[in-house]
Amino acid sequence: MDSCIFCSIINRQASAHVIYEDDSTLALLDIAEDVDGHTLVIPKKHFNSILDCDADTLNAVMNTVQKVSRHFTENCHYDGVNLLNANGIAADQSVPHFHIHIIPRKKNDGIEAWPEFEGSKEDIEDLHTLLKIEEK
Repeated sequence: MDSCIFCSIINRQASAHVIYEDDSTLALLDIAEDVDGHTLVIPKKHFNSILDCDADTLNAVMNTVQKVSRHFTENCHYDGVNLLNANGIAADQSVPHFHIHIIPRKKNDGIEAWPEFEGSKEDIEDLHTLLKIEEK
């Protein structure tokens, strides 16, 4: 995809600080520099979001997420990670190429990575009826 910054990085038309690469994925530092070690894991094959991603690619992305997350906690002195993902405009997805954010965490780092929610507006029983997946 010509206008996709992640595809440009994959095709070596744009630079990035790549910290891990395999045949299917790249892990690179986020240029926002908002949190030390903020990493993006992207598939080399273009998908807009997790919603149109095939199962093999999704598996490869999640394997890389786990590998990088373990590296951060086992070798880089981080205590944990937050994983973030947005799909679609309504979810504030900023780049239309599927990606998972890894936010490395240290105890008492002061990062507020979990959103504050205002509470459910619908009855839980109604939501259960609406959202339940029926096996066919």
